[in-house]
Amino acid sequence: MTGHTQNEITIAAPVDLVWDMTNDVANWPQLFSEYASAEILEDDGKKVTFRLTMHPDENGKVWSWVSEREADRRNLRVKARRVETGPFAHMDILWQYEEVPAGTRMVWTQDFAMKPEAPVDDDWMTDNINKNSKIQMALIRDKIEKAATGRRPDPALAD
Repeated sequence: MTGHTQNEITIAAPVDLVWDMTNDVANWPQLFSEYASAEILEDDGKKVTFRLTMHPDENGKVWSWVSEREADRRNLRVKARRVETGPFAHMDILWQYEEVPAGTRMVWTQDFAMKPEAPVDDDWMTDNINKNSKIQMALIRDKIEKAATGRRPDPALAD
């Protein structure tokens, strides 16, 4: 069996800002609440390889892994995968962005499978990813919308 999730959110901000902020991996600890650090290991301009380290979980365990992302700015897509898979047999993520009348629609699609010896199964991880994605997407939306507000010209000054 494998796990599959798809979550989306609309952000009231231009696609360029959403793209720039969500693809600045080095600043993910300021964008996501779950990451303690993001260390860039290699960046060739098209593919970035990085180590993510989470804040300690409720048992004090710190999870860390290496992933890579390949951005396709023209098509507003990013393909990502875990290089160090940890408890996953595999983890592949597709980020898609779309300009919509309300701003930018961002979609995360995750396909994965847990290793047989993992402490949780595919169903548990599917539920966990769905719950956490909604939380993280809302935080990201709020931070990007705040940044977008700061970039808009003051209507009183436009005249």
